[in-house]
Amino acid sequence: MTTNNSHRSAGDVLAGFERQITQDRVDAYGEASGDHNPIHLNEEYASTTQFGTRIAHGMLSLALVTEMLASEFPDTWHDGGKLKVRFSAPVFPGEIVTTYGEITGISEEDGKIIATCTIGCKKTDGTDAVSGRATVALE
Repeated sequence: MTTNNSHRSAGDVLAGFERQITQDRVDAYGEASGDHNPIHLNEEYASTTQFGTRIAHGMLSLALVTEMLASEFPDTWHDGGKLKVRFSAPVFPGEIVTTYGEITGISEEDGKIIATCTIGCKKTDGTDAVSGRATVALE
């Protein structure tokens, strides 16, 4: 699939999506990533933590953000896209999160046209679980 991103400009909103974070999804992410921290997988252990229950892997929320970026920039994201993010709130199994993004600037670097985007993943109450910045070539 070839996409012409040269028409992109600052202010363009990226097509985010909603996703429910189920415990099955958290368990599958733990298996795929090799991250078997009991705070994600063991309810008895997690009940003794500051959160009182299991939480999703922060990288699972970030994976949703990168899925959005790969969908928005299918020809260029996997070839040099960059992220700088902050994990600011836990996501609990059962919660629905929404990815979001907006192009905030277009510049030229090393002969390439680069989009800078604010990106993130919000919980239903509007709290950012992940927020930050992405840069990606447009061509």
